[in-house]
Amino acid sequence: MVQAKETNTAIIPVPKLEEDCYDWWERHEQVLQEQAAINPEVVLIGDSITHFWGGQPRTPGMEGAPNSWNSVFAPYRVLNLGFGWDRTQNVLWRLDHGQLKGLSPRTVVILIGTNNTSETENARANEPEEIGEGLKAICDRVETLVPGARIVIMAVFPREQHPDHPRREQIARINSFYAKLAGERNYTFIDIGPQLLEQDGTLSSETAPDFCHLTDRGYQHWADALRQVL
Repeated sequence: MVQAKETNTAIIPVPKLEEDCYDWWERHEQVLQEQAAINPEVVLIGDSITHFWGGQPRTPGMEGAPNSWNSVFAPYRVLNLGFGWDRTQNVLWRLDHGQLKGLSPRTVVILIGTNNTSETENARANEPEEIGEGLKAICDRVETLVPGARIVIMAVFPREQHPDHPRREQIARINSFYAKLAGERNYTFIDIGPQLLEQDGTLSSETAPDFCHLTDRGYQHWADALRQVL
């Protein structure tokens, strides 16, 4: 049952909500089993955009985008905590149930929130301010679990082909909350939206075939930005 709007669902931890192309529970268990052995210097936290990029733990049958991945992460031990279809509330549950426990990464990169803009039978869409509160709650958990880590906040990537789509404005509002939080807490804030878009503001299918998920061309922009801060 979808909760009423009076309740900010973005900050209430819940496990898997949506069906996707992988086993959510299996990936969670895999993280718990492998994260200590990986002993990451860098941790990525996110949804399918992060999940599908590559790295460990590996999802069988998922090739990722190895060229862009290796161009930035080859020198580092990296733990990929991207889970397809995750919202902020799913990340909170994962962090509350062992992910990051006992680790000491130097850097934690967070890209989350785009799925909170989607309405399904299992979860309502959140308002930008609610999603900002969701990110804040995630950062609170990260600071507690890995207090020495540098936190890098990624602006939510642009979605939809055309710049006048309502979701573009919604994402811009989300990112204003993210930038404010980063400024207040001395996090690093990175917005690669302009690099992902064409000069006329459209999102090319060569960058994002479904106007959401990235090709290696799209991921390369993310890699180039992260290389400057890792």
